[in-house]
Amino acid sequence: MSTTIDPGRTSDEHHFQADPNSASNPASTNAAPDTTNSGVEVSIVLPCYNEQEHVLAEIERITEVMDASVYSYELLAIDDASTDQTLDILRAAETRFAPLRVIAFSSNGGSGTARRIGTQQAQGRIVVWTDADMSYPNERIPELVETLDKDESVDQVVGARTSEQGSHKLLRVPAKWIIRKLAERLTNTEIPDLNSGLRAFRRETSLPYLRLLPPGFSCVTTITMAFLHNQHSIHYLPIGYSKRSGTSKFHFVRDAYRYILQVVRMVMYFNPLKVLMPPSLILLTVGGAKAAYDVITQPVRLATNTVLIFLTGLIIASLALLADLIVRSRTD
Repeated sequence: MSTTIDPGRTSDEHHFQADPNSASNPASTNAAPDTTNSGVEVSIVLPCYNEQEHVLAEIERITEVMDASVYSYELLAIDDASTDQTLDILRAAETRFAPLRVIAFSSNGGSGTARRIGTQQAQGRIVVWTDADMSYPNERIPELVETLDKDESVDQVVGARTSEQGSHKLLRVPAKWIIRKLAERLTNTEIPDLNSGLRAFRRETSLPYLRLLPPGFSCVTTITMAFLHNQHSIHYLPIGYSKRSGTSKFHFVRDAYRYILQVVRMVMYFNPLKVLMPPSLILLTVGGAKAAYDVITQPVRLATNTVLIFLTGLIIASLALLADLIVRSRTD
């Protein structure tokens, strides 16, 4: 069954329109699906944007391995307003593959929006995120699900890539290393792969954090940071990574900036003291040392820059404490 969604609406405002090519015509609904008696254990969310050359091969690969597994599943293909024949291919595939459900966006919302809406509409208790570009070893999806299913203490399993095959490799590798080390520093946690697109997690655990997902690629970074900051255990499973099929949608400068911004934003959301207190303490220390130097060299006189440095440190410290108070008083 195909449905059409306006990704510009909030999650509480989504109205589904029946696909004219669908055999059934469901009524519009705003509520999340009832997963209690759905019979589906695993929901695989597959964002698709201009993937006409390989999306069918990816669907065949996923359905083949899941059919051979012990898990009941659904495959949610989210067409993000593709400008090629991707949606037509998905609709044709829907008649061939019973577990396939197509959701079509009326306008481009980004991979983060596709993953968010796919997770909200998922019927399985376990949700898997992956890509449709043939880069991830989707034949290992049952392994990720099994790892999560057998250990109740683990809330998310991430496929940690052992190599980098993306575009702009010479710039991308050091940039991602710096961002990952920043995230590790701010979360006090070792993170083998911060933004892997292949992961499985418990849907119920993820629901409070879906509204935090940005529309772009950094949504995978966000879900990692949200789980870590709320003491949800993440297990990393080493995986291979292939060069993607088709044209990459990754823009180095824009997306690297968004990754860094999203890491800082998530830490500010959950633990603002981690971001604000270090620069505040540095400024207060420098200001205090500078004040002592001024008094020794020029008694009863403090330089203007000394006062400014010290006051800036005090202002940032005050903001840090206020932000921390807001975070701790939040009920969400």
